[in-house]
Amino acid sequence: MADQTSTSERPEGGPSEIARLNDWLREHLTSPGHNRVVMTIGISALIGDTSLFRGFRKRAELLRSVRDYDGFDGAIDPHGERDMGRFEFEGTACYFKIDYYNLDLSAGSQNAADPFVTTRVLTIMRVGER
Repeated sequence: MADQTSTSERPEGGPSEIARLNDWLREHLTSPGHNRVVMTIGISALIGDTSLFRGFRKRAELLRSVRDYDGFDGAIDPHGERDMGRFEFEGTACYFKIDYYNLDLSAGSQNAADPFVTTRVLTIMRVGER
């Protein structure tokens, strides 16, 4: 069923504001504010040990891949929110996905376009991981 609310009555934001906030998070992966960036165990295996700077370069390369991602199209980003991407890293197909939670991460956000009520969680994973 189509949304019957006229554009003048809709709250500010929407997909373009969500996309702007998602881009901000990707640009600030190492200092995401109250947002979170997590990697799965499969990604951890790709970058190796980062203690004492082992694997540090691979981790930096991975984060640059997510930060610089520009392959958004209708197949991977049907709503124009730039919340998911697929890329290759170390010869492995990977995804990043941004999900929207309330501030204490106990439930989904009521308004993903409002950074004052939303914590973004960007997860980097290998294709096939759940």
